[in-house]
Amino acid sequence: MYFSSLLISALLAPLSVVAHPGHHEALSYKEITRRAGLSKRCEGAAASMNAKRWLRHQERRSLAARANTTVVITTEAPYYDVIQNDTCVLTPEVTTGPYIWPQSQTLRQDMAEDQPGVPLYLDIGVLDTNTCEPLEGVLVDLWHCNATGSYSSFEALDPNTPFAELLESLNKTIGPDLDLHTGNSTFLRGMWPTDANGMMEMKTIFPGFYVQRAIHIHAQVHTNWVVGINGTIVSDETISTGQIFFAEDLSEQIMALEPYASHTQINRTTNAVDSIYSSEDTAGFDPVMAIVPLDGEDVTKGMVGYLTLGVAA
Repeated sequence: MYFSSLLISALLAPLSVVAHPGHHEALSYKEITRRAGLSKRCEGAAASMNAKRWLRHQERRSLAARANTTVVITTEAPYYDVIQNDTCVLTPEVTTGPYIWPQSQTLRQDMAEDQPGVPLYLDIGVLDTNTCEPLEGVLVDLWHCNATGSYSSFEALDPNTPFAELLESLNKTIGPDLDLHTGNSTFLRGMWPTDANGMMEMKTIFPGFYVQRAIHIHAQVHTNWVVGINGTIVSDETISTGQIFFAEDLSEQIMALEPYASHTQINRTTNAVDSIYSSEDTAGFDPVMAIVPLDGEDVTKGMVGYLTLGVAA
């Protein structure tokens, strides 16, 4: 398995600012290089985390344990001893996008709810790039759209309308107080703290797509967090914000299935032309998640996605 980076250069093209408004500051190339060096130094620790992850997989992960099914994992994927790309640094300079709604982010390990789609189990580790130690008790916060492009709490908005046109139709302007939420649904939103080994798991589905954006999952890492009675964060310190992407051949394969295939109103934006992906794919960084079929053979029956996030805590 290789480890993917979520380093986001904030030198975003204008389209990305329109598609996903939010606060970000530019990183110099020197700073990008410095952070890459920090993460490179943690290769051994990341490999150790990876080995523990696969040991856990061997001991207790089976498809039968994850869901009511008789399909059994037939093979186990290998893991690499070193990071297979330059770094796994996640920086806080990327925009969160307009579809973040903290009131709907829920503390749980299964955020799929009743949404149809191919099962996706996210296996995420978090390392402190200053110490190369796993980070225990940090909150990993995830959200993404459903199979046909809609976000919970925003499902009344048309996922096929370009964002600039959507703002105009709503008589809204981009700004720090922009609020487009249309309800309080919670599907495909979840958060969970890392364990003593710096790891967390989340059940979801493979995301769909919406206008102007490649398929992606939003991720944040919080420290000093407090969860209210209703399960949402009431105070926190966000140390990392990024977006996770998928390989194009995998996306093409999954988008050919229902209900994804029913989304025909717009063409899917690929990684190659997605402005935020191009900003992440900088100086050798790789924002693509490593995927293993649940049964070792067929990703359409479900998959596990592996990622190690390196953060400067």
